[in-house]
Amino acid sequence: MGPKDKPRDFSKKATSPEAVKGKFSRTEKKEAARKPGQRRPVPQKTQKAAEPKAEERLQKGRFSRTEGKEAARKPRPRRQIPQKTQKAAEPKAEERLQKIIATAGVTSRRKAEEMITHGRVKVNGKVVTELGAKANPSQDRIEVDGRSISVKGPLVYILLNKPKGYISSVTDPLKRPVVTDLVRVRARVFPVGRLDYDAEGVILLTNDGELTNKLIHPKFSVPKKYLVKVKDVPTPAEIERLEKGVYLEDGKTLPAKARLIRETKENSWLELIITEGRNRLVKRMCLAIGHPVQKLKRVEFAGLKLATMKTGEYRFLSPKEVERLKEL
Repeated sequence: MGPKDKPRDFSKKATSPEAVKGKFSRTEKKEAARKPGQRRPVPQKTQKAAEPKAEERLQKGRFSRTEGKEAARKPRPRRQIPQKTQKAAEPKAEERLQKIIATAGVTSRRKAEEMITHGRVKVNGKVVTELGAKANPSQDRIEVDGRSISVKGPLVYILLNKPKGYISSVTDPLKRPVVTDLVRVRARVFPVGRLDYDAEGVILLTNDGELTNKLIHPKFSVPKKYLVKVKDVPTPAEIERLEKGVYLEDGKTLPAKARLIRETKENSWLELIITEGRNRLVKRMCLAIGHPVQKLKRVEFAGLKLATMKTGEYRFLSPKEVERLKEL
């Protein structure tokens, strides 16, 4: 074994003269410098440096034109899905008393105004006589003739073939029969408009105050068709007067449609279509031309006809019929 083959002594530290003179390699120097019994350190994994952003790499020219466009494109933001939140129930606002009374099915809005002015309505125990007064139907206690009213409940629409001898009202101070006696429903309904005590035919009953106000208001001109039996036979000139309008104590009537259906020696039948709702209007119109009414029957109201309904019978309106009434 020559001098070059002599084994090296690794027990010497790297600071020894042999290490300084370069007789050890770099690895051998590390091994020599390690203390006896000390374990060889395990190299730690280094985290790879983050690559530069696409915009920086694009500026350095590392992408092709197509790749550069893709890299420079900004990511689309994710759409935020709104969380469903339960909307708090808003308290009902105050409404006019006559509207509340009509909505509750007590009577029409016009009749409700009369009740208020006559002192028949109380709010929280106090009598109210002012038409502009308001109340909250969900908070205030409203009474009509000493009875509490409520606006809750389903809306009801009934078509009745009214017989003679019934008042078009829910009550009568003379204790005569009223039209509401002819229908059997739990809801409090009231008649829409008027039909004389001795008249018969179509009449609508409901607890829908808004629809009632619309059907009886003059500006909506809801048509009503009557068959009228009058004394003697009107001349063509007299029928023309009915169509153009006749003068009454409360003003001239609006234009109407009138025609002679049949006649006898003593009387005749007329078909009369009007759009007003004044009290006893048909009778006063015929009397104004000199032909008193002997019999009166309403055969159509707002497009609703009797069809095969017998006197005293009633039926509920279909949803289509109700919808058509609201579209008038």
